[in-house]
This record gives sequence, structure tokens and C-alpha cells, in this order.
Amino acid sequence: MTSTDVRNEAEDSGPSGYAAARLRLLTEGARSGPPRRTALAELTDDWLSGLFTAGAEVPRGASLVAVGGYGRGELSPRSDLDLLLLHDGDDPKAVAALADRLWYPVWDLGLALDHSVRTPAEARRTAGEDLKVQLGLLDARHLAGDAALTAGLRTAVLADWRNQAPKRLPELQELCVERAERQGELQYLLEPDLKEARGGLRDATALRAVAASWLADAPREGLADARRRLLDVRDALHLATGRATDRLALQEQDQVAAELGLLDADTLLRQVYEAARVISYASDVTWREVGRVLRSRAVRPRLRAMLGGGKPAPERSPLAEGVVEQDGEVVLARAARPERDPVLPLRAAAAAAQAGLPLSLHAVRRLAATVRPLPTPWPAEAREQLVTLLGSGQPTVEVWEALEAEGLITRLLPDWERVRCRPQRNAVHIWTVDRHLIETAVRASEFTRRVGRPDLLLVSALLHDIGKGWPGDHSVAGEIIAKDVAARIGFDRADVAVLSTLVRHHLLLIETATRRDLEDPATVRSVADAVGSQGTLELLHALTEADALATGPAAWSSWRGSLVADLVKRVGALLAGDEPDEPDAAAPTAEQERLAIEAVATGSPVLALRAQTEAPAENPAAEDPEPLGVELLIAVPDQSGVLPAVAGVLAVHRLTVRTAELRALDLPAGVEGSVLLLNWRVAAEYGSLPQAARLRADLVRALDGSLDIAGRLAERDAAYPRRRGVVAPPPRVTVAPAASRHATVIEVRAQDAPGLLFRIGQALEDEGLRVRSMHVSTLGANAVDAFYVTGAEGVPLPGDEAASVTRKLEETLRA
Repeated sequence: MTSTDVRNEAEDSGPSGYAAARLRLLTEGARSGPPRRTALAELTDDWLSGLFTAGAEVPRGASLVAVGGYGRGELSPRSDLDLLLLHDGDDPKAVAALADRLWYPVWDLGLALDHSVRTPAEARRTAGEDLKVQLGLLDARHLAGDAALTAGLRTAVLADWRNQAPKRLPELQELCVERAERQGELQYLLEPDLKEARGGLRDATALRAVAASWLADAPREGLADARRRLLDVRDALHLATGRATDRLALQEQDQVAAELGLLDADTLLRQVYEAARVISYASDVTWREVGRVLRSRAVRPRLRAMLGGGKPAPERSPLAEGVVEQDGEVVLARAARPERDPVLPLRAAAAAAQAGLPLSLHAVRRLAATVRPLPTPWPAEAREQLVTLLGSGQPTVEVWEALEAEGLITRLLPDWERVRCRPQRNAVHIWTVDRHLIETAVRASEFTRRVGRPDLLLVSALLHDIGKGWPGDHSVAGEIIAKDVAARIGFDRADVAVLSTLVRHHLLLIETATRRDLEDPATVRSVADAVGSQGTLELLHALTEADALATGPAAWSSWRGSLVADLVKRVGALLAGDEPDEPDAAAPTAEQERLAIEAVATGSPVLALRAQTEAPAENPAAEDPEPLGVELLIAVPDQSGVLPAVAGVLAVHRLTVRTAELRALDLPAGVEGSVLLLNWRVAAEYGSLPQAARLRADLVRALDGSLDIAGRLAERDAAYPRRRGVVAPPPRVTVAPAASRHATVIEVRAQDAPGLLFRIGQALEDEGLRVRSMHVSTLGANAVDAFYVTGAEGVPLPGDEAASVTRKLEETLRA
């Protein structure tokens, strides 16, 4: 059925016919796109025009006007109908009757309606008072009635807008900035608002308004296509949800992708991000031009008076060869010849970032259109300019985005295409892969004084996640890509080896520090073997911190920094020739011995809490050092079930375990009995820590069986908020080979949840294993916990027994 057939069906059957025709168009028509939106707008136009002329005589001097999105013909399946009933004020009663005849059928069909009834003078006055009303009227479109009345209003509103542009455009820009602060940037959000987020449909509409002012105009290349893509996604979202929503929630993304004929949700998000990036960049350029024009208007009269009426030439300050500053932007010098100077894009970008100035749109486009490719390997100047650009701090981001908007980045680094606009589906990462790489370089620029080779640090920051565009382990894939890229941009063989090592092992320090026993010499040796030299270790330490800081707030803390610094210190000592000692049973401290003797004397647990609030000196970059947690010492007469009991009590009290060690303690001569000592670091999930007396009382009850921990945690789990439609990946339990000579290291990766450590501890207890220590790492919703376990005799598990334990533990966690 064609759109004409649908419209004829609607005309034949009145309101019910319109509803049926509308449903048929949305369910049996083409996929989301401009033709369907146009057909829906035309269908609605015809229906409303029929309502306008039906029944009683239409009053003279009245017209029906579509405004806002409906005025632009951008009707999504659940869009509001933005309507203005315009009249000359001669017959208020007739206008009121006409309004009833129009509005009630719309409401009866359950359609959202944003309506107003005004005279032209009232409409102009309201527009002058309310910027959003004025923006809606800029897209006014005549539907029915007195066309001259509509045309007169439209002409007057456009004239008002152009006359008031110097005042109203700054107001509009402020609205855009406030909205961006509330909603975030569309190109980085996992659940973006297609309309309100920065780079969304609201910003595209704002650019239309700027163009209508005749004061400035947006870069038009790709802008219409970006707007169309976002509208297509919104259409599919409305059909998938049956609601008037602009929020692209996780649980709807697969269905929306299928509606659009896309491969999967990642492909959908990538298209959304690409569209948002086009709109965001156009917004940046446009608002910069608006500011320039407004400043020049304010300054020009004074300059003309000073110069006797002459027009001053803009000042041009040289920044680098072929690069100058003009009017707050970086432009190409008049003598610049991009077609003869392949290094010019990098030189201009580095100069702009160093000066903290934007690259002009004209300059970037001229470079993209005329510059020759760099030879392979790059000349030394090109490599140096890239390093300068990466080391310029926060201004690097805006300059990089300008180069990327015109395709220059992928021409310089073809491997960039695979990570461009690539989403990262976890709560820890706040950026897409490509933006994360640039943010890591920005963070690394703060650490260049800490390393001997800042160029290698900055380039490794740019490349460390470059393998995320390929299947498999991104670190392994990234190592291969990094070797190729480093050689192409002119590093020698030794530097290429260092860069590939940094990319291959960029997660080594943080994963080892948070998941392995640093007292175990095998841990330190494994890192030293992978790193190979003091210089590489120094670079890897800085890269680790930069990477974590650029990931998001959940990825770095004073506690993580202290663990990494401790590991680096131990590995550095080993590389310097200082062999680590084999771990011995450390002599108990006076406090530990006191707790142990009291536990034996009373036959019950004894515990102490001690806050640790100072950040370590090894982490000087930490701003406002956060508490490292609270040290919890527990001495318990040796018995079964200690680990699950302690983990369960802490979970009931909403305490997060960061590190944990459990060992049998040798008592002083003359003291009979056996005591287990638990030295754990914990932090309160909410509020303040509970009193030690309450923890002890509940621990006593947990050990004697009178406290039903499993039941308490099950009640909380039932009330634990879960996002509808989101299914967590299944848990995975593995044995880390050769991680320790003294214990078997079992690594558990699972969705973090209250009582997870309790369930793991109970399962290990049921297998008759002893837990020597455990190392807890939580990133967002994911927990990665490592358990150093032995059999009852205190030795590592045989291979087959370890494999059996991991299978059973995984089955327990899946249940």
C-alpha cells in the first residue's frame, strides 16, 4: 500500500480511519527513514485539515499552523503534535469552538498534543519572552485556513529573530551548554538521550536557528545525514518501546538495531556516536563563529573611529612554519603549501594544541583536500610533532577532534578506523575507545617528568587499546599493531620493542597488584620477566596510572595506587639484582599476639578496627587522598567455616572487602591452642562503619549457626535493584598457572553482588580447602577475585583436583 492509498483510506473513514491508516503506515510501511516521516506528516496534515474545515463554518482570519518538529515534518511514531491555532481576534467564540473541534479528536486517539491559541501579536510577544517558543515558530508551517495570516506571522518571527540575534544567540548557546551539562555527550553515553544530550537533535535544531539568523552558519557537510540518522533511530526506538521516549536504553538497543536492519547493538551505537560527533563538531565551529562575529561587531566601531573609518586588517601572529594565529584561531600562513609539505597537518595541530587554540575549519579542510601522504617511515619532524601534540594536555582533545572530523587522523594512522566511535560496554569506561586513548595521552602528559623517555610514554598511551577493534585479547592484537605503527612513524628497533611491550602489558601492573600476593616471589618474578628493564618498568608505571585515570572514577584510587607502587618497588629491586626472600610465617605484631591470646582465653572471636586514611607517598599524583579503608584484625580459635562466616557478616553489614589474608598464627610458648588470624582491609558501602562490638556479636552467631547469613543475604538479593532486560555474563573460574609455588591461585570473575565472597568462601570450605589469602578487585559491576588456596596439608592442589574445584565453584556461582 502506497502513502497515497493510506491517505485516501484516512479521508474515507474520518478519525478512526486516520488511526487505522497511521497504524498501517507504521507497521507495514518502509523502515524508519525520511519517506515514512514525510508520509506520516502528510497523513496527519490531511486529517487535521479535514478537522479544521469540517462541521460548522470556519471563522475568517484563522489558520492552523504546525510548529517545532511537526513544522519540520519530523514526525516519529510517538512524537507530539505541536500546533498553533492562529487567529485575528475578531471572533473569540468561533475560535474557541474551532479549537475544541481540533483538540478533542487528537486527545481521543491518545496522541500527545502541545497546543496554543494566539493572535499574531500574542505569538510574537510570547516568542520574545520565551526562547523555546521562538525556536518553535522558526519552523512554522501552514496546514489550513488563512494562509496569509500564517505567512505574515512567519515573516514577522523571522525578522524578529534576525534583529534580536545578537541578544538571543548567546541565550541559545547558554541553553545548549546547560543541557549538555545535565545530559552529557551523546557520542560517549551507553544509554544516550537522542534529543537532549550534546550532539543530539536539540543541537541540530539550534544550528538551524543560528543559520536562520544570518549571523553565522554551521558546516553543512554531513550535518543533514547525521540528523537523519538520529531521527531514524528515534523512529525505531518509538516502535520498539511503544512509548514517546528519546532515551536509547540498553535493553532496547538490539531491537532497535534489528528494526533498522543493522548487525547488532554495537553497530547501532557506533552510528549514533558518529552522527553525534558530526553535530557536536558543527556546534563547536558554529558557536565559535557566532562569538567571533559578535566580538567583531562590538569592536569594529571603535576601531573605525580610531583609524578614521578604515577597515583594519586582522592581525596574524606566527606560531610555526606555515602556521599562524588569526582572530583566536590557528590558520595556515598565506605562503603555506600543504601539497608540498606533508608534515604541515601535524605541525599545525601541535602548534594549536601548544597555544591552546582551535584549528580553524577552513585550515583543516584545506589540509584534508591538498596535503600529500607522509612517507614511510615518517620523517623525524613528523614524529616529533605528533609527540608534541600528544603532550600538550587538555587542548589536544579539541585539536584531535578537528583533525578527525575531516578524516585526517585515519589518513595518518589507518588503524585508528577500527577504534573510532567504538563503544565500551561497561560501567567503568566513560569514553569510547578512541576518546579514551586521547584522554590517556592527556593524563600521560602530566607524568612526562617522571620518565626518561616521555615520547614513548605518550605514544604508548595513544596505542595501548588500539587492539580493541580486533577479535581476541586486545592486548595481544594491540602488540602486533603497535609494532607496525611504531615502525611506520619512525621509531628504531629498540624503541619499537619497548612500545610493543608497553601495549602488550599495559594491564599487567594493575591486575597483578590487585589480584596477586605481592609477598610471593613468584608474583614479582613474573612481572620482572615480562617488563625486562628498569626503563620499561618506569614507563609502564606511568602508563598504568594514566590509563586508569582516563578510564573513569572507578578505575583508580589511592588504594590501587598504593598497591601498584608497592609492586613497582619490589620489581625494581629485583631488576636491580636484589632477589626477594621466600615468604616465611611473619612474627605476629604485639597487637596480633594480644588478640590471639584473648581469643584462646575466651574461646570466641576477638576483633579490632583501625582506620587508614593517608595516601602513600608513592602516589603523589593523587589529589585529595581518599581513605585507604579500614584494617580489620580478627583472631578466631581454629575451626571450620571461618572464611564464609566472616565474609557473610561483612556482607550483611554492607562492608566491601578490598584485600584479605587468613593464616594460622604461632602462639607464644606456654599458650595452648590454635588461632586463625584474619587481616582484612574493608570499606563501608554506605555511611559509616559499624561498631566493632556489633561485628563481633554477629560473627559469634554466624560461627555457632544462630545467624542465618544465607537467608539474610537472599532477602537482600531479592530486593537488589536490577536493570530490566540486562543479563550479566556467566561467572568464570580459572586456575592461574605458575602464579605461586606455595599455593594454587584460583581466579573468579563474576557479577559483583552482595554476598559473593560468602558464597565463594562457603564453596571452598565445602571442598575442604584452606585459603591462605585472597585479593579482591571490583570494577563497576564486575568482580575479579583471586584466592590462594592449599589442601588440608598446606600444599598446592594437584592439577586434576584444582580443575575439579574450579568446575564445582563455577557451577555453584551459576546456580
